[in-house]
Amino acid sequence: MTATYHDVKTPIGALRLVGDEDLIGRIELPNRAAEPPDPALTPSNGALPAALAEAKRQIGEYFAGARREFDLPLALEGTEFQRHVWAELRRIPFGETISYGELAARIGKPTASRAVGAANGRNPAPVVVPCHRVVSHDGTLGGYGGGLPTKQALLDLERSAAGDTR
Repeated sequence: MTATYHDVKTPIGALRLVGDEDLIGRIELPNRAAEPPDPALTPSNGALPAALAEAKRQIGEYFAGARREFDLPLALEGTEFQRHVWAELRRIPFGETISYGELAARIGKPTASRAVGAANGRNPAPVVVPCHRVVSHDGTLGGYGGGLPTKQALLDLERSAAGDTR
C-alpha cells in the first residue's frame, strides 16, 4: 500500500485517515493525529484517493448523527486474535456498551479479558471499529487510546443520536 494521509476535522478533534485508493489502513485519534505524520506517508494534496474520500464522508455522517455503522474497505494489520477481537467490536450495536469480559466471552475466550483489552487498545481504526463501546465490568469507562474525554464524547454522541437520555 502506497499510503496517503488526510486529516479530517471532527467534534473530537482531527482524525488522521491513512490509506490508498482502495483501502483504509488506519485511523489515528486526535492525540496521535497531532503528531507529525509517519515520513513514509504522503499527504493528500488535492483530490483524495477513493477510500479516503469515502471514509471522510462516512465519518462526517457519523458525527452528524446520520450513520450508525461504517461500510469501509479496511486493511487492518494485526494478529489473528486481534483481528477476531476487532471483528467482534464491529458487532456491538451503536449507542451500546459491553464489558471487556463480555467481549472475551463473545469470542469464545471467557478468561481472556486482559488479552481482549490489549487487542482493543491496538485497534488501528478507532471510531470505525468501535473500541470506545467497551467499558470496565463495573460500567466505568476503563481506558482509551484517545483519552477518556474522547471516549466519553463518542459514547455521548451515540447515545444522543440513538435517543438515549441516560
